[in-house]
Amino acid sequence: MESTWTKAALPILEEARLAVGPEAVERLHVKTPWRHFAVTARQFIFLFGCGAALWFVTHPLLVAPLAAILGLTVFNFTVLLHEQLHQLIFARPHPRWHRFLGQLYAFWSGISAAQFTRWHLDHHRHLGSSTLDPKRHHLSPKINARWLKLLYFTPALFFIYFRAAARETATYDEALRRKIARERWVSIGGHLAIQAALVVFGGWGVWLRVYALPVGVFFPPAFALNRLGQHYAIKTDDPAGWTTWVAGSWFWDFIYLHSDYHLEHHLFPSVPCYHLPELQRRLVPFHERHGLRRWSYGGLFWGYIVRNRAPHTHWPG
Repeated sequence: MESTWTKAALPILEEARLAVGPEAVERLHVKTPWRHFAVTARQFIFLFGCGAALWFVTHPLLVAPLAAILGLTVFNFTVLLHEQLHQLIFARPHPRWHRFLGQLYAFWSGISAAQFTRWHLDHHRHLGSSTLDPKRHHLSPKINARWLKLLYFTPALFFIYFRAAARETATYDEALRRKIARERWVSIGGHLAIQAALVVFGGWGVWLRVYALPVGVFFPPAFALNRLGQHYAIKTDDPAGWTTWVAGSWFWDFIYLHSDYHLEHHLFPSVPCYHLPELQRRLVPFHERHGLRRWSYGGLFWGYIVRNRAPHTHWPG
């Protein structure tokens, strides 16, 4: 099936390359493995450090921020998985390490690496289509109601996401469906084992602090806010604006591991995340030439919830 995005955006992609410049484009595509693994190390420091602290800490004023960091860390493993599926880690092929890292990163959020990879690459191929893009077709709310949109910021997200993934997975070939099922059972079994160990060795209070609060309470808003910065406020009449332009900053770069540069990523999907800030700076004239609006996450939340703007539409200022 022909790529919806490529068919619509070929002139746009060439214009973007010229705006960045051929020498810069080549340099920004260079992969530096140590930079990726430095972030991976940070992830595990936060994961086990916050988990260990929450085992002992019981004061609410300390539990809440530690649980928030841990929930965000769990979400950010999907960002590392995103780098893996686009093969943005190694300068040269390392198939075994590549497969291992995909399974490692997928495990912590309880998803299948194979499902996420197929889902996400189909999203890239069919950006702009309301039916072929699986994220838009299955995951975006179909009713523009505040109560429904707010559910994505709650534990209801897990039911919404896995229901959407199951619907899309049902369209895959049998071999891929079996692989996805195996990976999901490994993730589910692993998460159940972690929870059982927390209850047996620490009690229900430890389980609540180390697992339930980070994953159940803080993971969903991290996911939902990040998704607001992807394709909800767009220009429907211009492929250059089919992705939301979010203003990058050191704060959101740290919080979301550079996944706040979603527009730049769709224009140059083979650029590693740590080069996206420079890429955005070079693309500012291109964005402005196409009349794109620069958004903050606060502005997106205000428009989406308070003003009740519909997803995947043009949002007036």
